[in-house]
Amino acid sequence: MLTTPGPTGLYDPRFEHDACGVSFVANMKGERSHELVQTGLLALTNLEHRGATGAEPDTGDGAGILIQVPDRLLRDTVDFELPAAGAYAAGIAFLPSDDAVRDKVMARIEAIMGEEGLTVHGWRDLPINPDCLGKTARAAMPSFRQLFVSSPDGETGVALDRRTYVARKRAEHEHKSGDEEIYFASLSARTMVYKGMLTTPQLGRFFGDLTDPRIESALLLVHSRFSTNTFPSWPLAHPYRYVAHNGEINTVQGNQNWMRAREAMAASEHLPGLDQAFPICTPGASDTARFDEALELLHLGGRPLHHAVLMMIPEAWENNDEMDADRRAFYRFHASVMEPWDGPASVTFTDGEVIGAVLDRNGLRPSRYWVTDDDLVVMASEVGVIDIDPAKVVSKGRLQPGKMFLIDTREGRIVDDEEIKKQLASEHPYQQWLDHGMVDLADLPEREHVVFSHDSVLRRQQMFGYTHEELKLIIAPTARDGKEPLGSMGTDTPIAVLSQRPRLLFDYFAQLFAQVTNPPLDAIREEVVTSVASTIGPEANVLAPGPESCRQLALPFPIIDNDELAKIIHANDDGEFPGLAAHVVKGLYRVAGGGESLRTSLDAIFEEVTSAIERGARVIVLSDRNADSVDAPIPSLLLTAAVHHHLVRTKQRTQVGLVVECGDAREVHHMALLIGYGAGAINPYL
Repeated sequence: MLTTPGPTGLYDPRFEHDACGVSFVANMKGERSHELVQTGLLALTNLEHRGATGAEPDTGDGAGILIQVPDRLLRDTVDFELPAAGAYAAGIAFLPSDDAVRDKVMARIEAIMGEEGLTVHGWRDLPINPDCLGKTARAAMPSFRQLFVSSPDGETGVALDRRTYVARKRAEHEHKSGDEEIYFASLSARTMVYKGMLTTPQLGRFFGDLTDPRIESALLLVHSRFSTNTFPSWPLAHPYRYVAHNGEINTVQGNQNWMRAREAMAASEHLPGLDQAFPICTPGASDTARFDEALELLHLGGRPLHHAVLMMIPEAWENNDEMDADRRAFYRFHASVMEPWDGPASVTFTDGEVIGAVLDRNGLRPSRYWVTDDDLVVMASEVGVIDIDPAKVVSKGRLQPGKMFLIDTREGRIVDDEEIKKQLASEHPYQQWLDHGMVDLADLPEREHVVFSHDSVLRRQQMFGYTHEELKLIIAPTARDGKEPLGSMGTDTPIAVLSQRPRLLFDYFAQLFAQVTNPPLDAIREEVVTSVASTIGPEANVLAPGPESCRQLALPFPIIDNDELAKIIHANDDGEFPGLAAHVVKGLYRVAGGGESLRTSLDAIFEEVTSAIERGARVIVLSDRNADSVDAPIPSLLLTAAVHHHLVRTKQRTQVGLVVECGDAREVHHMALLIGYGAGAINPYL
């Protein structure tokens, strides 16, 4: 099923990205028809150039379609009784191809469904046509079965999807690798996904259901996958359970790490037994798969789907002086709840009732839409996916950066972007919550300014290995001009792992950033869409928004000077800001003890940090300032990452913010790494 190899030579599956074609088709009034499904398949076929194939032209990177649950077709083709439409969940499972293993896995899935309080009605053998596949796709092809379950309590729609969510995640986690690996393309009372390692014309030929006149839907997503520098596989085809996506999420590793940290406090009355669904984001899955999993949690945890999308892909609000105050408060509040999932992206989404699309704040993946006089709406990566008589078009346009295009089939209309955001911004008193919880760095009282002697600075620079070249080419221009110095591309120094000289730990991580063809951002000319503001401090339950969600310290810039650090360390000296009580940890180890001493010191630091949190600390400052010839500094990147992951393990990470006071970080790359590995703010005091 998964043909992706492990790390081999210069290949590593962590570096995979997508660049694809995406479209949705909908009847605005919610009228289901087979004709609409055929229109969607035609649009998909016309996006074939957006997909890719392997050496075999009949083995594709992936193609798929998401539709409403086709009740009429399913009811006619199963040999057991089904509850009323909407009162049962159905989905296609990718199962092992070996008969004995498949039977064993299916029995275990049924048992898990029963343990989660669901009634299993039966399985349906999915009609497929493997003859149209290429050799590689056929070799990796799983076995397909459709599962049908319902709730004894008679739950329908999203309520039933919440019941199936934990059960599905449990089943996938139990069978995530080896011969028993399984995957549910979907398991929902509202939508169903047909997808696979196919070319766009193969989708309708492979899944017999899609050409059956009884299959009907009022909305659909289709997707043609072009997996740039990736390996295709059956589960990684789009659409996922809620989204189809053209582009890539460049921040996905950090997003996944923070989702993992938030699991400690995540709970919802809508999702009993949620802890059994962890981890939310499947390790090793594609960027879009993990985006979809996070979106699913936010939606099923109580938010409308479009609300959850705006949390993950907010518009550029930070530097927009013309934005309405309520909308700004909405975005600022949610910025303290979750960081953006950032990257060039056109994301289409649906829950089976609303369908829409949104662009990233830069608009680097343009998409266009048409609305006709017979209530047909088509959105696609480009013009011409289906032929539309110009006389029938009543409106058309392109998606705007940060704007949402949304159709509500329940109300039978396109919902305006302004209306969406005004309604969401008025749901809660976000500004009131921010006024009572968020503290700006400038509001903290000033502390004594300490001036260090030249000899003290020189001694520390020698200890941290500063060179004349760094002082001349990096430190001096940065200090003089207030920006990163520019130089010619390329370097004649060996990469760190092959170097014969001691290198900073930062140097071993130079390849962790997006290595793709997107144009770099110009933070000056594109300042309206660029922001480096952040917050530090405790987080609350991501599924229960409230005043406690934003009791944090707002920083206009993640790099702070010595005076600003002093303000943070002493913020609660007078008892004025108990939510920002700080504790300073010495990040040092006895150099004479070597590696074992370093390990011992890290273990002691772990205990100290945990104890400080239990005593009420909400900001942890990791400091190497008092290093000397006896107590050497622990590399700040190692210290930050070690403490971050320790707190994830102890489920305390979201209770504190991490501030790093370090002498070894001196380049922009170093700062980016520290933030990527868990630092909320950095004081590079040298």
